[in-house]
Amino acid sequence: MTQFESSLKEFSARYRINSKGTFALVLFVTRIGSKQKPPLSADHFLTPQGGQVAGLGKYAVQAILADYGIDRILAEEGGRTSQGSIHKMRVYVDFLNELAQENLLDFSAIENWWIERVREYFRSHLSERKKESFSSKPFSLKVDSSKSIRSIVSDLIESAFARQRECPGVMVAGAVMQHLVGAKIATALPDIKITHEGFSVADAPSGRKGDFFIGDTAIHVTTAPTEALIRKCCDNLAQSLRPLVITTQSGVGGAIALAKNADVAERIDIIEIEQFIATNVYEWSAFQQTKRSVTVRQMVEAYNRIIDQCETDPSLKIEM
Repeated sequence: MTQFESSLKEFSARYRINSKGTFALVLFVTRIGSKQKPPLSADHFLTPQGGQVAGLGKYAVQAILADYGIDRILAEEGGRTSQGSIHKMRVYVDFLNELAQENLLDFSAIENWWIERVREYFRSHLSERKKESFSSKPFSLKVDSSKSIRSIVSDLIESAFARQRECPGVMVAGAVMQHLVGAKIATALPDIKITHEGFSVADAPSGRKGDFFIGDTAIHVTTAPTEALIRKCCDNLAQSLRPLVITTQSGVGGAIALAKNADVAERIDIIEIEQFIATNVYEWSAFQQTKRSVTVRQMVEAYNRIIDQCETDPSLKIEM
């Protein structure tokens, strides 16, 4: 990082040039200052009454942004009437004069530097808005009679993966899959006590035999099978347990390949989650179309109860 960039970064941090109004201010002062000869006078940037930065406003700032192909609105007023903006204008003019004394005053480079900060601001805030709007609502599920149960389940899981892509670091798909499986088991076996854990608990290294343990079967739910999962399945086998891996359609092939490498492929059942759920829905509804939506609704209600019980994020719920 050059001395010039370090100076700008230090100034930006010290005076908190990180909001729409402050970015608008420094861009405007930089552009107007470039037409003047140093040393600059802060008073020349004020209106005759001294209560506003002269000429600073939406259209003046947008004209600067337009030179860089940016058409998003940065600030409606640009902090024109703010006393805080006047103070920042004065310290910024002093800063520009200091750069001039050090032979570092390059208005074009300074303007470009601020433009990059504006681009970063727009990118980060767009991402946050997308994340908030995308992740604040429950998932939507519609039982369309023209679609197969597998397709309906697949669409729901793909929605979870899509939300996960929009919210990096949040393992949405794994949580949805785990609790869908839990809801399916709870609905299929109402008289069996099943322990449901939060996804972060189930995903953490622990002594648990699987995500669910029923009879002699250890059930593992995963979006992406790994060698560590197969090792856990081998531990199940060593304890005379039957490992069952439930994963995505794309994950099945990987799980089979890993199981073959460990020489346990014939001892582990590996099933697609869509198949695992769809089969029971057909059975519960007695293969009658009129009963399928009721059956799916019962499973969704069980799923939502599990979310209330185990998770802190209500957006993981499903609305029908």
